[in-house]
Amino acid sequence: METQLKKLYFSLLVPAVLGFIAAYLVKTFLEVDVAAVKSSQLTAPLLFILAFTFGVALPILWRTLFVRKNHDQKETKEADLLKFEQRTLYIALIAPYISLIAFFFEISRFHFFGTVLASFYAVYYFYPSEKRIRFEKKVFRAK
Repeated sequence: METQLKKLYFSLLVPAVLGFIAAYLVKTFLEVDVAAVKSSQLTAPLLFILAFTFGVALPILWRTLFVRKNHDQKETKEADLLKFEQRTLYIALIAPYISLIAFFFEISRFHFFGTVLASFYAVYYFYPSEKRIRFEKKVFRAK
């Protein structure tokens, strides 16, 4: 289970990291003008809210729904737990992509660093370490 989750984790995260490198290189060497997006006053707060929604709020909601669905069961199937963890990764690791968009569009520093903070939270908290997987199995009594 841990190996499957780590493969998924890195397959979702690596393109975002490469995107940051590519966006930095494009902005530095090609001097792309994104003034049309900069002028929009809705872009920065929208990206900020979306980053926290996907990085923090929706994973909590998803976990709550999973707990609610399985509250009357004495144990959870490991396959169900694996699906839950995979979907959580899909949801949470959207936040780095939102940060990438924010980086490229050069939104205000406050909003940009907020999107980065939400991304760091999602990347750090949802890393499928052995300790975390063991804890999740214990909490949900997975067999």
